[in-house]
Amino acid sequence: MKIALGSDHGGYALKEDIKGWLTALGHTYEDFGCNSTESCDYPDFGAPAARAVAEGKCDMGIVVCTTGIGISIAANKIKGIRCAHCADALEAELTRRHNNANMMAIGAGFTGPNMAQRMVEVFLSTEFEGGRHQRRVDKIMALEG
Repeated sequence: MKIALGSDHGGYALKEDIKGWLTALGHTYEDFGCNSTESCDYPDFGAPAARAVAEGKCDMGIVVCTTGIGISIAANKIKGIRCAHCADALEAELTRRHNNANMMAIGAGFTGPNMAQRMVEVFLSTEFEGGRHQRRVDKIMALEG
């Protein structure tokens, strides 16, 4: 899979770690920034990563900021994106199984690297269950108008 990555300064170090984990798992990635720990604005990097997923240029996306909240909100403003803010591996699994999330947001200030690594592995390897969940995802997507 090709994964879209984005972060602000608060998520930069974890995003850099994620690159190595993706490579080890056999995935490729496109990094939409940021490129340092210098203060910046998460929408500038979360939105382009989300656009790449929505347009089919990347299969899935992972975005990171200090809390994971702001960058998930920015990503979810892009039509076609279901970005879930996850804090542990179970949430990463269930958002794929039940919500068919195509992006995951992580809060680098709250999630350590061991948990984040497991979340990435689980998020990318879990399949959508479909069934009754498809009806719900369809209703979510219909809200976009």
